[in-house]
Amino acid sequence: MPISILLRFSIRTDIWIRYVRCPIYIIHGTKDWLIPFSSSVRLQGLVPLAARLVPIYGGGHNNLPSFQEYHQKLEEILKGRFDLVFDKYES
Repeated sequence: MPISILLRFSIRTDIWIRYVRCPIYIIHGTKDWLIPFSSSVRLQGLVPLAARLVPIYGGGHNNLPSFQEYHQKLEEILKGRFDLVFDKYES
């Protein structure tokens, strides 16, 4: 089935990402068959000081939770131990 039939709404993250005023973490599998990893590389490049791209090597579109690295990175982000400082967003 064509993707255009499945996706009813256009989500223009590339337009709206510049309005986000908090740290952005983009977690993406490098073997995603639906959304190319290069899309996340370009998206991160639009706001390089505010966004961090977290590649999950070998991860696909719907299987990231099966990768230990995914859980490790989520824990680091949620506990504030991720290695990115967001000076722009500090109060």
